[in-house]
Amino acid sequence: MKKLLLLAFTFSTILSVYAQKTYAFFGSYNWDQDTEGIYVYELDTVKGNLSKVTSYKGISNPSFLTLSSDGKYLFACTESKTPNGGSVSSFAFNPDKKSLTFISKQKSGGENPVYMMAHQNGKWLVNGNYTQGSVSVYPISEGGKIEPYVQNIQYIEGSVNPNRQERSHIHSTVFSPHYNYLFLPDLGADKIRTYQFESENKQPLQEAEISFTKTTPGSGPRHLTFHPNGKFAYCIEEMGGAVSVYSYENGKLNNVQRINTHSEKYKDDFESSDVHISPDGKFLYASNRGNENNIAIFSIQNDGTLKTIGYQSVKGKHPRTFGLDPSGKFLITANTVSSNVTVFKRNAETGLLKKVGKKITIKNVTNVKMRKY
Repeated sequence: MKKLLLLAFTFSTILSVYAQKTYAFFGSYNWDQDTEGIYVYELDTVKGNLSKVTSYKGISNPSFLTLSSDGKYLFACTESKTPNGGSVSSFAFNPDKKSLTFISKQKSGGENPVYMMAHQNGKWLVNGNYTQGSVSVYPISEGGKIEPYVQNIQYIEGSVNPNRQERSHIHSTVFSPHYNYLFLPDLGADKIRTYQFESENKQPLQEAEISFTKTTPGSGPRHLTFHPNGKFAYCIEEMGGAVSVYSYENGKLNNVQRINTHSEKYKDDFESSDVHISPDGKFLYASNRGNENNIAIFSIQNDGTLKTIGYQSVKGKHPRTFGLDPSGKFLITANTVSSNVTVFKRNAETGLLKKVGKKITIKNVTNVKMRKY
């Protein structure tokens, strides 16, 4: 009897593993809410092919997406580039019905929201507004409903480049590994702003011991990611074409390295955009737009510093963002100008990328997020 129960348990476990599916969510610049803006695809985790599952029309310019920690809810920010016209929206995703259902919408607190991140406890959403340089914090109520923001903090100072840094431009909102701090790379001010995040407070953003970390003048910090071990942070600098490496502890960043994302043949006009680390913590990937249109590949050393491995063309133009699937087996780029999605299979030993899968066209695709269900 015990053997039969063990076999039954083993069989059910195998079935549950094989029943899991990986979905990719894509945002875009659709400029018209009567056309498709959000797309959901299923990823074939053997061949790397993407198959369309569903899409959503009733939203304009959902350029950046994020998921709740349990995967039940998808959040989108809509870039409007009109005063006070930006918004954040929530949707319910049902993997069984393969449906995406609108839940709620709130003002973003600025005209150009570009990045969001949800707290792991499911109670908070944080949004960064680029043009006006502000951050907004929203409570998330039961059922994935976004409530009006409880904090909207505005910044004004700029930096050394009068054309790009005339004022603050918040480009991402990133929680620390334990979700007790929030980091805000500010492209306009050449700062990574820092707050304590006290999730039980009605206004969770509180002053941190060190309120900001200065970056290289004119570098334009854009996106930030943490190493899986929680000891290191990596910030990609859009204007400087580099990744700055920091050791991290208790809300404090200490710079240990700054390394170019571009090869020696590129001297200026950098448009570095996104940065991610493989789940095993061994490799870092950084995207370059503009003249390069590639992914820079780095190996991560024991001390957190980076060593350049090579570059991989994205087979398209303007990789605004990219993502890795939860297993780390695949990397997918969202190439905005060429309106195509490229799937790469990742070599876990070398970190190198190989294009796989069929060609996927999504008009003005801007963002990709992946999750296993």
